[in-house]
Amino acid sequence: MAGPAPAQTVPDAPAPEEAPNVILMIPDGFGPASVTMARDYLRWRDGQKELPYDSLQVGSIRTYASDSYITDSAAGGTALATGTKTYNGAVAVDTSRQAVATLLEGAERRGMSTGLVVTSRLTHATPAVFSSHVPDRGQENRIARQQLNKDIEVMLGGGRRHFLPQSAEGSAREDDLDLLQAAQDRGYEVVQTASELSRAGEGQTQENRLLGLFSPGHMAYEIDRDHTQQPSLAAMTETAIDRLSGNGEGYFLMVEGSRIDHAGHGNDAASHLRDILAFNRAAKSALEAAQEDDNTLVVIVSDHETGGLTLGRNRDGEGIYSWRPETLAAVEASSGAIADSIRSVRSTGASEAAKRKRIAGTLTRLTGVQDVPTEIVSNLMAVEGPYAVGNAVSPLVNRQALVGWTSHAHTAVDVNLYAYGPGANAFVGHHDNTTIAQKLANLMDVDLESLTGTLRAGRDAR
Repeated sequence: MAGPAPAQTVPDAPAPEEAPNVILMIPDGFGPASVTMARDYLRWRDGQKELPYDSLQVGSIRTYASDSYITDSAAGGTALATGTKTYNGAVAVDTSRQAVATLLEGAERRGMSTGLVVTSRLTHATPAVFSSHVPDRGQENRIARQQLNKDIEVMLGGGRRHFLPQSAEGSAREDDLDLLQAAQDRGYEVVQTASELSRAGEGQTQENRLLGLFSPGHMAYEIDRDHTQQPSLAAMTETAIDRLSGNGEGYFLMVEGSRIDHAGHGNDAASHLRDILAFNRAAKSALEAAQEDDNTLVVIVSDHETGGLTLGRNRDGEGIYSWRPETLAAVEASSGAIADSIRSVRSTGASEAAKRKRIAGTLTRLTGVQDVPTEIVSNLMAVEGPYAVGNAVSPLVNRQALVGWTSHAHTAVDVNLYAYGPGANAFVGHHDNTTIAQKLANLMDVDLESLTGTLRAGRDAR
């Protein structure tokens, strides 16, 4: 296992009673086995023995919702954003469907700058719970409108379709609202590609707001990402920190590695890993920024685990004391992208035998697996629907890598908690997920209960 020296970690920091700046990083769907997967892979690849945040683990959290032992991202995110336990599907509302104040709103009230950086749609559950209040996470058009009515300085992610009027190609709206134009009218610089993001702010003052929408829906998995079109999570995080850090009143930034979760839903081990590594690079950037200024608290915690990931599985009815991280290095595309290629093969007029041969060849080319089992090809010839085809691809790599999954949904597993910077010691121990927001609010000198009263005096989320 010889190789380069282990990655350096950020040293311990003092824990004063307030945190001038807060970066909350949420690797969605990232459970304890996901941590081990990334660490083992990097150890195999280059001898790296630690992740950027390994030495910063201070505890863990439990994640259940008010109506289920297993949370969804809306309820789990609402707990982290507001300190309130609520039902699955709820976006920053309580079990009575009334609005509850978020950390981002509290930061705004205090005069802090705020930002959201994600690889999902900006209107998806996790970013939504910090920036809107609706009873159902599916109300993404309504969420987009609420987000623009906030004073959020930086919003970067996907989901352009929810900001376009219904007359525009690819729009998901059912009205004529042009939220991109509305954003520009409110002082936002709107960017839609990686190169535009790299040039953002040229010839303008830093006070200008920034809205980046880099795809119609979710941004691409890291394994599929076109680097010329979509920026990395690290690049977006660095841009946001640079934009927000000029405010003398401090800032609050939420960063989500959104697609870690989506790969878990698909039991797509290679995509899960690559998005974790992309998140790790963003975490490293955030921790380095915190180390430089000594005024920034970085908290890293997932909202839940996804997929029931295990490293090691039975093969031919026998347990194998091994798993193979090197298998994941050979995979060149997500299961979804591979499924697209397979559907293209199936749509041709070739004979069934020819299609089977081409499917097997496609799988070998894109996964590195040389001997594709006949049953995998047969299943891929039969299943219908984009998710079904993708889910039928994943077992090929999982079997080869000796990786197991128990579910295509979330699980009830506790997730790790990491903290560095002012106030980090407050997070030591095992906590309910609602406690994270409560502790952050105290460190930010934000009164969420009072702000909730103000919100409810104006409206609720019914």
